[in-house]
Amino acid sequence: MSTTVYAAATSTSMAATAVMLPRLPTRTTTLRCSALPTLPARSFSTSIKQVSESKRSNLFQIKVSEDASSAPDANELFNDLKEQWDAVENKSTVIIYGGGGIVAIWLSSILIGAINSVPLLPKIMELVGLGYTGWFVYRYLLFKSSRKELATDIESIKKKIAGTE
Repeated sequence: MSTTVYAAATSTSMAATAVMLPRLPTRTTTLRCSALPTLPARSFSTSIKQVSESKRSNLFQIKVSEDASSAPDANELFNDLKEQWDAVENKSTVIIYGGGGIVAIWLSSILIGAINSVPLLPKIMELVGLGYTGWFVYRYLLFKSSRKELATDIESIKKKIAGTE
């Protein structure tokens, strides 16, 4: 009778422990169209399975209880959204911008679909994108002085957007 060493790792520690399990011969009768011999099925100790399953179920129960206590109620969510919508002064502007955003996404998906239907254009666009990426890396990321220049440009753009400059 031969023995096989299996390594089992617990979920609480990364240390691996070696378990000596006997390899039991199993005979199954199945019809095969191959001349290759069948491999014996692996047999695992039931105590190892029970321990690992109990640890998994305990972790799962802990996670579920944590998520259940922190998850907001649907009514609470709708009430918060209603309060925020009532606090908005210019509702027509929000509706127009939201509708414009949806139309812009729809039009861009149509445009991308049209570009992808042209046989060589998607590959050319990929090459243009790779070329621009290479230029950007060479221009702004390769050297320390150009990285500093990029950082100052980004900070100035942030200040312009925030209105502090």
